[in-house]
Amino acid sequence: MSPSARQADADPLLLPGDAALRAAAESWRRALAQERRMAANTVEAYERDLRQFLTHLDARSGTPTIPILIALKPRDLRAFMAARRADDISGRSLMRMLAGLRSFARHLEREGHGSIAALGAVRQPKVERRLPRPLPVTAAVAMTLPETRPDATREPWVLARDAAVIALLYGSGLRISEALGLSARDAPVPGIDAVRVIGKGGKVRDVPVLPAVSAAVADYLALCPHPLDPEGPLFVGTKGGPLSPRIVQYAVAGLRGALGLPESATPHALRHSFATHLLARQGELRAIQELLGHASLSTTQLYTKVDAARLMSAFDAAHPRAGRLAGTTNP
Repeated sequence: MSPSARQADADPLLLPGDAALRAAAESWRRALAQERRMAANTVEAYERDLRQFLTHLDARSGTPTIPILIALKPRDLRAFMAARRADDISGRSLMRMLAGLRSFARHLEREGHGSIAALGAVRQPKVERRLPRPLPVTAAVAMTLPETRPDATREPWVLARDAAVIALLYGSGLRISEALGLSARDAPVPGIDAVRVIGKGGKVRDVPVLPAVSAAVADYLALCPHPLDPEGPLFVGTKGGPLSPRIVQYAVAGLRGALGLPESATPHALRHSFATHLLARQGELRAIQELLGHASLSTTQLYTKVDAARLMSAFDAAHPRAGRLAGTTNP
């Protein structure tokens, strides 16, 4: 780890700079939390990134000031990024770091201090997109079944509710927020072969509902002890209020343990599994994009890499000559 990084980590409360710079940083932090209502973790990360950058400048050229920041050159920022790379910081973390510095720069500009032009001349670091980790078909199906989760401490209607939500995640490829955003009026019960959901950015799409999914929803409705307002949520908690996403996450975590699945078996992994299993059965990529509600086809194309990786893994494990074929040519 570089000396500047060690210094910043050793004293997390230290913010190098003169009084004016520290006051500007405090004003920026308050604006992020109160005016822009950023999550506390994001505010903390941005503040930490600024502190590390100022520590880096302090070690190189003395106490940072606002005029010094305004006069920065692109090479100064690249030197900082190179130092962070040397500390094994990922490209994704560097992207967030630049976002935090640019946020502070915009604050300084709004306060009349001038613009940090160097930030506009620095390219975003390349980030390797993480491939989704789908579940095997048998595991994904098992997670949707109420009988997979026998639990004498939980009421049958609660188990049926969890099964219905998880069935929507895997059977229709919904996000948790989309499944929990369904109203009782729009419950996908038997006889209804599609459900309208509101996705990211308020975008509305119609998603097909499999008979097994509508049957799971019907089982939940038959057992639910709470009267459901047609305009209210379809899925409710034990006291009748809206169901929290955290409860779904707990339910999936319990299934992970029961089925011996890895930590990557999350609610969102069921959505990944929906797309990957469709693709493996010759699903058309553009149609899968529409079903998932992806704005860009490039996002959906990640699943082609997942499927190719799965096929190559199966080939390597099963083919008797797989280990000798790589890097060789036929005689």
